[in-house]
Amino acid sequence: MTVTFSRVYTWVSFVKFEHTLFSLPLLYAGAVIAAGAFPDLRTALWILGGGTGARTAAMGLNRIIDRNIDARNSRTEDRELPRKTMNLAEAWGIVAAGLALYLFSCFMLSPFALSLSPVPLIVFVVYPYMKRFTSLAHFGVGTALAFAPLSGFIAVTGSIADSAAVLWLAAFTLFWVAGFDIIYATLDIEFDRTEGLRSLPVWLGRHTALGVSMFTHLLAIGCLVGLFVEDLSGVIAITGIMATGVVLAAEHWLAERVNLAFFQLNIIVGFLVFGIVFAGKQGW
Repeated sequence: MTVTFSRVYTWVSFVKFEHTLFSLPLLYAGAVIAAGAFPDLRTALWILGGGTGARTAAMGLNRIIDRNIDARNSRTEDRELPRKTMNLAEAWGIVAAGLALYLFSCFMLSPFALSLSPVPLIVFVVYPYMKRFTSLAHFGVGTALAFAPLSGFIAVTGSIADSAAVLWLAAFTLFWVAGFDIIYATLDIEFDRTEGLRSLPVWLGRHTALGVSMFTHLLAIGCLVGLFVEDLSGVIAITGIMATGVVLAAEHWLAERVNLAFFQLNIIVGFLVFGIVFAGKQGW
């Protein structure tokens, strides 16, 4: 029993399962934009299944593709594949399980959701390779996460009609995630230069890259304002947007020491955005 629990813990750690909390609030925010309220239980459960499966597959692919790079980086050498606490077959098995859950959830939601299901998968495969040939890889991971609100919207509507509001939310997600990924990349500037890997901190230098990150976060707040004007109303929603701006400002204050608190702030942002959308759709 102890061994079984240990393996499950290793698998959960491999895909950073707790980071699913980044995407789930955005999935449900997209669904709330479509439904005007929280979706029915059946839809909500299949959104949960699809989001969890997609996130698991995406992280697993990232870890597999980057395993040799991770083994040479002192910051990541303790990850499961470099440390050999997991073998490659197990890793591919986790990816396959995530894909199966994702695709089956799309199937259960609607034929339209299933027909679009390969689109995020293409981004999941391409993104890990982007840092090998472009300094703009941060926007690749932003694009991957931007599918979350779009997917939640499609899960409810089964179409992309009347999607202007959710496009504002998707744009927010892209800029928000790209901005914090730029900050995160400052941890690896010297290693990336040595390995010939690309990022904005490597290309522009740390100070200028952090300025770009701040600009993308300003754009992200602008997108929330656009979403409010397009589809939301109420004092609570406005207050939530202001609070999100404060949290993003705190991320830049923590940029000098990226740590657990930095990642916890990003989880807070996800839940704040869900709260903004839910309150705004009720007119609060």
